[in-house]
Amino acid sequence: MLKAVIVDDEPKAIQSLSWELSHFKKEIEIVETFTIPEEAIAYLNNSEKTLDCLFLDIQMPTMDGFQFLDKIKNKDFSVVITTAYDEYAIKAIKHEAIDYLLKPIDSDDLSSTINKLKNINTKIVNYDKLEELFSKFNEDNNKQKITINTDGKLIFLSVDEIIFIEAEGNYCTIHLFESDAMVVTKKIKELAALLPEKMFFRIHNSYIINLYKVKEFIKTEGYVIMQSEHRIPVARQRKLDFLNRL
Repeated sequence: MLKAVIVDDEPKAIQSLSWELSHFKKEIEIVETFTIPEEAIAYLNNSEKTLDCLFLDIQMPTMDGFQFLDKIKNKDFSVVITTAYDEYAIKAIKHEAIDYLLKPIDSDDLSSTINKLKNINTKIVNYDKLEELFSKFNEDNNKQKITINTDGKLIFLSVDEIIFIEAEGNYCTIHLFESDAMVVTKKIKELAALLPEKMFFRIHNSYIINLYKVKEFIKTEGYVIMQSEHRIPVARQRKLDFLNRL
């Protein structure tokens, strides 16, 4: 059974969603509700209880839902945004929400969301096990590949294909040599931990480059030109380390 928390500054909205969710009591259980975002943040950051889903109001007086998510240490749960404004849909998706529900919440929409949650939580268990197996396989066979678990799927990527990685918040774009760029829901430090140090260098807070794909270093202007012709800035404090690596 899915375990859920509801955060909404309007008690009536919580009552309404709770009533709708009561029709799915065999599939989902509400473990806590909060009208004060700060109390919810404290609970989520300190609770040892397993949580599968957070239903989060996007507009609250003291902070919006996106600011709320930024304050959560470990988001090991799915997020469903609840809002009266459909203009927030795209932004919600970019903040790792798996779905959004327009108020007043429709029963059919909620049913669809619960099905998504059930499928995602099933996949998470399976993918975590698969990721361990594949990572071990790659290590045992000394393959120069990395395994990325993102958006409910496993990506097996040869490090030789990577030209550079560009970060934007909780997302990264992996630029590849002979394929289209790939966007993954990983922070740059998480990807850096997967890559072999001898090949890759974090040249800037927002960029990791493949040292073997560097075409030119323009010292006077402080950037490198990659084999893809992309220009990547070199952080001033990392220039010496970069030159030593070259």
